[in-house]
Amino acid sequence: MKRTPPLNGGTDLPVLLPAAGRLARRAEREREAGGPLLRLKARHGFWLLALLVLSAGVAQAQADPQVKESVISAIFKWMPVLLEGFVFNIAISFLAMVLGTAVGAALGLMQISLLPPVRFGSWFTTQFFRNAPWLVLLFFCMFLLPFEFDLGFVAIPFPDWVKATIGLALPVMANVSEIVRGAVQSLPSGQWEAAESLAFSRRQTLWEIILPQCVKRMLPPWMNLYAILTMATVLASIVGVSEMMTQTGRALAAENRPELLIPFYSFVLVCFFAYCYPIAVWTRRLERRYQVKL
Repeated sequence: MKRTPPLNGGTDLPVLLPAAGRLARRAEREREAGGPLLRLKARHGFWLLALLVLSAGVAQAQADPQVKESVISAIFKWMPVLLEGFVFNIAISFLAMVLGTAVGAALGLMQISLLPPVRFGSWFTTQFFRNAPWLVLLFFCMFLLPFEFDLGFVAIPFPDWVKATIGLALPVMANVSEIVRGAVQSLPSGQWEAAESLAFSRRQTLWEIILPQCVKRMLPPWMNLYAILTMATVLASIVGVSEMMTQTGRALAAENRPELLIPFYSFVLVCFFAYCYPIAVWTRRLERRYQVKL
């Protein structure tokens, strides 16, 4: 019996082809970006708002009739405290991004060094921190770093939020390193050869020709990484940092009303979406604008 040749030369399950192709393209973009891409859409914000309103309505129906304060009033009462914690989330994400970008950029350039020990050492460091769980790194910094540095004549305190910032900066450093290395290696090797033929040194070629072209390629994955980092700052609540999740838990403990649990955490989701969605939209625009034409 003669067998029918597979469609498109790849598989004999054509029903899976659209999904397989879409997933392959997505995986390729995520490899170029150095991590998972945000898929935030405007409808996600609508669903979160609907969840907030619906949960507030359900909570109001379940509330004790003797409690006069409504669910919406309770959210508005605690909103300044919750938003203060959210500002702390943003501050931690900003500082961790600055620290991780500075060290990660240097580490990424070391990955393309001509010296094998430097290249291997930076590659190992990158892969180690890139594949380590973020929460483990956070615990590592929280419990192994000292609470203060004693210089003999003065003791410099080392608060928990600083240690949390360092713990979150470590995976950022590794991912930025991969972004830099990938952007440099994505350029055609002919540019290196042309610069060499014009008597440019390696340092001149890197700083005056290669890196200026890499900036626009690094920008979309870098912004994507920042949005992911912002959402990961809630991990700091596990180690007691007073960010938004911690403040939400304290507010719920003070109210002692179990029906407020879902409305309060829905409000937290809405705040993070409102901050991360513009970043995701801008990242997609930059991706389309600066995508590599093959």
